[in-house]
Amino acid sequence: MGTPLGDFVRAKRDSIQPQSLGLPDRGRRRSPGLRRLDLAARAGISVEYLTRIEQGRDRRPSVAVIHALADALSLDPSERDHLRYLAKITGGECSAHPQPSPPRRQVRSSVRETLRLLEPGIAMVTNRLGDVLAHTSAFASVTGAAGLLDGDAPNLTRYVFTDARARTFFADWDDIADEQAFDLWLAPSAENSAWLTARLAALAGPDFTRRRNRHVVPRRGVLRLDHPCAGALRLRRETLELSADAQQLIVFLPADDKTAQAVEQLRERPHGRLRTIS
Repeated sequence: MGTPLGDFVRAKRDSIQPQSLGLPDRGRRRSPGLRRLDLAARAGISVEYLTRIEQGRDRRPSVAVIHALADALSLDPSERDHLRYLAKITGGECSAHPQPSPPRRQVRSSVRETLRLLEPGIAMVTNRLGDVLAHTSAFASVTGAAGLLDGDAPNLTRYVFTDARARTFFADWDDIADEQAFDLWLAPSAENSAWLTARLAALAGPDFTRRRNRHVVPRRGVLRLDHPCAGALRLRRETLELSADAQQLIVFLPADDKTAQAVEQLRERPHGRLRTIS
């Protein structure tokens, strides 16, 4: 049985063309990407050891080996962070068999006050599972018409994978789906991730599972929306990590004048006040 660490190393190896690393093309082969022999040589480890890591038979590679693999795979800073995180959970610092449980949904009063000060801006408090825990009225103006806030416990990840409206609302739906699937690895806890994953896998099908297991570290560029009333919107995202709560405060800023004007028009429509969802 594989491990998240082994799956990530193998996926990255398969995605690398030898020529990009200055290695010779060794001709046709059964699987794409970099050979184990070449990666092992670049990392300074044996092929047999690399095979054990990829197949999940070695769950505790040293810090030096993790760094060597990151160098050999030419990982960028975000991918290096993810590799270290996967090494941590694979090595047993998190429960190997977590009991699924939902995360806490409370938002601290000081965080709610900060959100209130951001009015009339577009902002929300969320976690890595995609739970929308609190938001400004402008956030509701921008997302409400697309159905994201329907129900008592709105969740962006569930919306992206199970609501047909999401595929129209997000102009770059594939990128957003990869973001949400990846973020489950960074959930408040392994137990929380297992809780949502078990529910989504049954509803969203194999596409969700495939994206989660690909370990594609998202780039998180400009968010492009196709709003049902305002048309095309482009928003930059600024994220403040609320580490003590395992939550995030995300502010969405218009990326161009056209978007700013459209958002202002949406704000002028009747809407509610700051909302906290518990």
